[in-house]
Amino acid sequence: MRIDPSILTAIHDAGDTAQSVLRAVLTGGLRGRVATVSSFGSESAVLLAMVADVDPATPVLFLDTEQHFPETLAYRDQLVAHLGLSDVRSIRPAARQIRDRDPDGQLWAFDPDACCALRKVEPLDEAVIPFDAWLTGRKRSQAATRAALPVIEQVADGRIKINPLASWTPAELDAEMTRRGLPRHPLSLRGYPSIGCAPCTRPVAESEDPRAGRWAGLSKTECGIHA
Repeated sequence: MRIDPSILTAIHDAGDTAQSVLRAVLTGGLRGRVATVSSFGSESAVLLAMVADVDPATPVLFLDTEQHFPETLAYRDQLVAHLGLSDVRSIRPAARQIRDRDPDGQLWAFDPDACCALRKVEPLDEAVIPFDAWLTGRKRSQAATRAALPVIEQVADGRIKINPLASWTPAELDAEMTRRGLPRHPLSLRGYPSIGCAPCTRPVAESEDPRAGRWAGLSKTECGIHA
């Protein structure tokens, strides 16, 4: 797949605010060819609200790893109803693959990279096949590994990933959530600034990197879908 250069130019020329980028992406040459990938985590509501402002029928892909906190699944349902999102797709690992590679649900304990590949990377690779582009909620402030995150990323297969909130700070996100009256993820109020699967996520101290609670004690910092 290839993105016409004129489409990229139009996105760049639309302006540097998240709203202008989203409007150019969702109503321009990529209309109908873009999805939003969301974890329904502690900071997900802002991007989803902005997407809903432009087109609430935009496909939203949620990776249901079958190892989420119950609070995350409840928050997903709450946020979908609150924003009126009409095309949220729960993407799950294939049952056969789970039986063959993680029948006891303990793969995370001894090979977290393999667990992420099974439950996140491979299902998402398949789910994005119909789309030329996808939106993410990643920000430069989230971790040192994301400090140089661009708004538009070229992917090896010719697709693009778009990060409208790349430059946003935690303070700006918090203020926008308050301004919009968006519901908060219940775990974000209990010391979880970054929320992944339950076995691999812990609360963090105020002085820690927001993603320090993900795969704590390991050199792993990303699940692999954004490698």
